Amino acid sequence: MITVCSKIVLAYDGSELSKKALKFAISFLKQDPGIELDVITVVNMRDIVHHSGITLIDIGYLRQEFMLSAQAELQLVEEELRSLPNPVKTLPLEGNPGKTIVEYAAEQQADIVIMGSRGHSGLKELFLGSASHHVAQHASCPVLIVK
Repeated sequence: MITVCSKIVLAYDGSELSKKALKFAISFLKQDPGIELDVITVVNMRDIVHHSGITLIDIGYLRQEFMLSAQAELQLVEEELRSLPNPVKTLPLEGNPGKTIVEYAAEQQADIVIMGSRGHSGLKELFLGSASHHVAQHASCPVLIVK
């Protein structure tokens, strides 16, 4: 068996397209139990604050709520991946989604980034909207964009 990659970064937001991207990642993982998977969810507080018009007093509370929501999404992913022998790490991150995904993939020396072409409304739209385009243009590794 020839292993094409040893480290995958999956950008996940709970949308249908990110769930399809997870299925692609699982198909890679099933090829070799040594392939590592990092599943990240990026919360963009700047856009959330900008689009909602909230006050500075609310930011700390909202940050906590959005990060808890991201962790809950990632726990569902962990449950789905539990039966696989591969090393899996899930991580909620905060920042500009496209930039954060590119930086994380580079820091982790990922062999491939897998992500959906877009999220869906609300928080999920803020996560992926143009992020897939940014990642495809700036990542130092191949990017698989699932439609």
